[in-house]
Amino acid sequence: MDRNRKWVPGFGAVLFIFMSHMTSALEVPLDPKVLEGLPQPPTITVQSPKFYVFDPRDNIVIHCEAKGKPQPRFSWTRNGTHFDVEKDPNVLIMPGVGTLVIEIRGEMSETYEGTYQCIAHNEHGTALSNNIVVRQSRSPLWSKERNVAIVVQMGFSLVLQCRPPAGLPPPVIFWMDSTFRRLTQDKRISQALNGDLYISNTLPEDTRNDYICFARFPSTQTIQQKQPVSVTVLESNPEGERPPGFMTPLGATSTKMVLRGDTLNLECIAEGLPTPDITWQKEGGELPSSRTSINNFQKLLKISDVSEADAGDYRCTASNSLGSAHHIIKVTVKAAPFWISAPRNLILAPNETGMLTCRVGGEPKPQIEWFINGAPLANAPMDISRKVDSDTVIFSNVQSGSSAVYQCNASNEFGYLMANAFVSVLAEPPRVLTPSNYEYQVISNNPALLHCASFGSPIPTITWFKDSHTSINNDDSYVIHENGTLEILVAQPLNSGKYTCIATNNLGIKENHVYLRVKEPTRIIKQPEYREVQKGMSTGFECTVKHDSSLVPTMTWLKDNRELPDDKRFKVTKDGLTIKDVTDKDEGTYTCIVNTTLDQDSASAVLSIVEATPTPAIVYEQPDPPTDLELTDQAERSVQLTWTPGDEHNSPTQKFLIQYEDLLHEPRVWNNLTEVPGTSTTVQLHLSPYVYYSFRVLAMNQVGYSQPSQPSHQYRTNPAAPDVNPSDVQAVGTEPGNLVISWTPLTGFQSNGPGLEYRVQWKQKDADEGWSSQKVANVSHFIVSGTPIYVPYEIKVQALNDYGSGPEPEPVTGFSGEGLPLSAPDNVHVTVHNGTLAEVHWEPVSLPSVQGKLQGYKVYYYRKRGLHEEEQEAHQLEENVLSFSGNRSEGRLPGLQPYSVYNLFIRVLNNKGEGPPSPGKTFETPEGVPGPPSFLNAVNPSLDTLTLEWGPPLNNNGRLAGYTLKYQPVNTTSELGPVKVMTFQANETTTTLGNLNASMLYRFNLSARTIKGSGPIIVQEAFTAMDTVHIQPTVEAGKGPTEPSHPTPPITQSLHSPFHKAPPVGPVFGTVNTSVSEEGAVISWEYFGHHKNVYVEYIVENSKEDWKKELVNGSHSHMIKGLKPGTSYRVRVVARDAADSTVHSTDEVLVAVPAVPSRQVDIATQGWFIGLMCAIALLILVLLIVCFIKRNKGGKYPVKEKEDAHQDPEIQPMKEDDGTFGEYRSMESDTEDHKPLKGSRTPSNGTVRRDESDDSLVDYGEGGDGQFNEDGSFIGQYSGKKEKDTHEGNESSEAPSPVNAMNSFV
Repeated sequence: MDRNRKWVPGFGAVLFIFMSHMTSALEVPLDPKVLEGLPQPPTITVQSPKFYVFDPRDNIVIHCEAKGKPQPRFSWTRNGTHFDVEKDPNVLIMPGVGTLVIEIRGEMSETYEGTYQCIAHNEHGTALSNNIVVRQSRSPLWSKERNVAIVVQMGFSLVLQCRPPAGLPPPVIFWMDSTFRRLTQDKRISQALNGDLYISNTLPEDTRNDYICFARFPSTQTIQQKQPVSVTVLESNPEGERPPGFMTPLGATSTKMVLRGDTLNLECIAEGLPTPDITWQKEGGELPSSRTSINNFQKLLKISDVSEADAGDYRCTASNSLGSAHHIIKVTVKAAPFWISAPRNLILAPNETGMLTCRVGGEPKPQIEWFINGAPLANAPMDISRKVDSDTVIFSNVQSGSSAVYQCNASNEFGYLMANAFVSVLAEPPRVLTPSNYEYQVISNNPALLHCASFGSPIPTITWFKDSHTSINNDDSYVIHENGTLEILVAQPLNSGKYTCIATNNLGIKENHVYLRVKEPTRIIKQPEYREVQKGMSTGFECTVKHDSSLVPTMTWLKDNRELPDDKRFKVTKDGLTIKDVTDKDEGTYTCIVNTTLDQDSASAVLSIVEATPTPAIVYEQPDPPTDLELTDQAERSVQLTWTPGDEHNSPTQKFLIQYEDLLHEPRVWNNLTEVPGTSTTVQLHLSPYVYYSFRVLAMNQVGYSQPSQPSHQYRTNPAAPDVNPSDVQAVGTEPGNLVISWTPLTGFQSNGPGLEYRVQWKQKDADEGWSSQKVANVSHFIVSGTPIYVPYEIKVQALNDYGSGPEPEPVTGFSGEGLPLSAPDNVHVTVHNGTLAEVHWEPVSLPSVQGKLQGYKVYYYRKRGLHEEEQEAHQLEENVLSFSGNRSEGRLPGLQPYSVYNLFIRVLNNKGEGPPSPGKTFETPEGVPGPPSFLNAVNPSLDTLTLEWGPPLNNNGRLAGYTLKYQPVNTTSELGPVKVMTFQANETTTTLGNLNASMLYRFNLSARTIKGSGPIIVQEAFTAMDTVHIQPTVEAGKGPTEPSHPTPPITQSLHSPFHKAPPVGPVFGTVNTSVSEEGAVISWEYFGHHKNVYVEYIVENSKEDWKKELVNGSHSHMIKGLKPGTSYRVRVVARDAADSTVHSTDEVLVAVPAVPSRQVDIATQGWFIGLMCAIALLILVLLIVCFIKRNKGGKYPVKEKEDAHQDPEIQPMKEDDGTFGEYRSMESDTEDHKPLKGSRTPSNGTVRRDESDDSLVDYGEGGDGQFNEDGSFIGQYSGKKEKDTHEGNESSEAPSPVNAMNSFV
């Protein structure tokens, strides 16, 4: 039965048969005892899929399992003929089942390809599996082809074809580069469904030589690649902007056929400049939103689970700023056969009538052919009890022995369906499957179900009897279900007893006995009561239970709805709970739960813990329950209740609570009816119709409620029409085209009578049409279909019963279902306020286009790239979404990144979802202050210097202008010294700071800046190196310092304390510090002014010369150089402006420059050092002389002789094919074989290699590896740079150069 085989009906005539006596199908029970004795034709239970692709590395396993009585035998066909398994040693059928296993050996796998079918047979019929097509998975190699380099002008479109080999199953295609990274795709560059790569318009960055198409074959898990394609984009004479045109599909229209249930893939790829945008729509309809997705940058429309309604014309539109283009794809939907009603197994008794139905759908309409036991029914012998009418086989007056398996095969050009259904003719007397003498137990006033499962052919008739003589029929108390189960709606003790079910057919009768026991409910008759206990005392709760004597209750106590604490102080007894030595933690709510196998009851009480008091307190308890309830003055809707109060227990009764039980609608549920003051003992009760009342009374004092009184006698009120209508009437559309009307139904108490139902009325608001009406049963909602989208409706819901209607309801307004918004906001524009904030404005959509309640607008925006980044460097960040509720036309976008390009679009939102996006809008943010430098490290500390290294900010937020460094010393009490400021250019990332104090902690603050200012600082602290000698020379006025025996540290002096906690307020200058080193005097100061010109002025003490000045604008420290040792100077810092005559100056500071002290002994003047250096120099001279003599000893000879003597196999003549010297190629090989590790400058053999180009004449000149003869001929070795030379040094007739000799020595 091939997949595309068309099946011809067995009969052409249509048979009209009267089916009034048709029997329903009899289900075979699963009871093993029944199945043991029943014959059953085969039924296929497990089979492999219709198309099976196997891996040639694995065995072929084709599954087939079946059941039947007796056990079926299995055989197989291959390609329509019998497959003799016994003759093939590689094939076996698994024992017990029909599964076929083929062992693959070597290259034999292809010989087992074909179409297989499993046959299961026993004496009652033959069942067939589907035709299973078995194919070997294949991953063929790419065909040999030579790719031609592609050259294209910038702006033109381009298609790179993949054309992968056809595999089984088909391969997965993707494009990568030579580094195995996927090519970035976007709306300009994308891969089509056939694997080709489409470029809508080429750009210079598309130039590359490694466009590689890869094919991955899933079954074999192999990947193959095509030869790389080279593309060069010429920037001269670029193609200008142009409107869109379609690259695929071609033409104005195209067609597409898809099968029902498959996924429809429609693809449109367009070229143009700027890159076009693609949109989709269906002509004359809407795209099914729940099944539609648009992928591949809007170029691929996918509709899953296609149905016939998806057929039609689909328009794809490509548009850019210069125009648009359209393409119509005409979609037709066909359908392989699918089941409407598959045939089911049929069990008939002799002389009964039945039918098999095989109803299928498909396009084109499938042809149906019937088979019997695997053979065409049309070729079977004539049988008057069997007639075929197209998709139906009708059986009449069937006889024993006519059992068979029928196959229905429905096929069209797109596939087939086949189903097995057996017809088994059985004559079986009745059997009752329910266990005999089974006892059912139920609590009174609950329903009881007594089962009588049976089997027989013909299907038995079930009748019930109570106590073997009372026949039971369907009435108000009993219901007999179709499966024979007897239901007692409200079981009472009088229903207890023996019940007999009798199963009868024309072959016999079978009866079975079961028993029903109706038990008394379990109730807590003495409930736990409120307890107020002093800390340290003992207390307890009572919980006395009344239950059916045949049931064993189990009592469980909970504290605050959790298990009792694991504490020996808690003891559970038969009738309660005892707690000893109570603590504050014991306070809470205690619940007694009593369970039996059939029901449960529970009651709770509160335990309060109070502090112990020296004097006993008055005991307050709950009142005793009222007694002697009496009903008087009975009327249609009222009655008077009277009672006698119980003992108050030292606390006056505050009120009485009257409760009622509705035995008709809510038995065993007590509801509060009314309350009366504690001084009353009678009340007039207002009642409702159709209620079976019982009343009880509870008394309450300050301790709590009493136990309920005993119930009063039952009081029944007569039925009446409803007094109220349903509440909470609402109307809300959940889908386009519907209106869901919901309400809170009336309770049984509110129904006022039997036959409760509702009249639902609706009409479109402000329309001329009248009310539509529908009566519904006692439900809570009703759905109106076919409504317009989002239209107001008026709704009314009125209650009715058998005695009339409720009051006229007031109409309620609601809206029908919403649809998705149709349009997008227009005129989107953006106002940028600063680098982090922008404001977007748009024109709101028209309210009718919203198709629902306007919820607001959603703005989607994302950062495309920084303005300093190239387009190809951009990394799209996470998309941000801001929602603006209501009918807004603007919104703010906070948290933007400065100096960036953003893109946004807007969608309108209703309760159904979002509308289409607005056209994308791109905007740019201005520069801002940069982020902090990425790192700041202090390295190489010395006594008076530190080196700082830093990295640029992670976010420049603009064009980086430079860096600002501020640093100051920190003393041991964390006080800060004077601040020094330095600025650097943007390309500077390191500096060395001098004139620092030894063993001092410095704090460095570094910030980057743009034209917008400086960004956040990064802070680092570091120490200068520790000076182990701290001897300061003594300096007296007019005298030089005494000469110390150790190095002299810098001398520091200050007018004020060198550290400060905060800058002073008021004066222009603050603290001035000075220090003296060998290079000069360092002056630092605090400056709080704004003057343009700041000078450091100095003069020799007691001199009458003019002050010398040095301009120090923008700095807070300065070094005065060239001062005379042993001289004192007066120094001051002055600030002045040309436009301001005021001069601001610091106090003068006296700086004494010490005389140069004698240093420690210079090592260069020591005799031992001079002697050592002379010895080393002499040794080097001797080595040089020896090397020179050895070099000249060997003589000179031409290159040709050198080559003939050594016959170096690596020295080859120039090759004709690639034009390279063999020697050079050998050198490259050596370089590869002996390549040093990264970062190393010396090969593994210890020779020293130069970093210059190998083509440098230094390699062949006077570097020691070669030389020129007197006649100008070159006699050096070609392979002089090779590793080989280091081993042949003794064999060479040339003396090594001094440089090489030194290298060898080292």
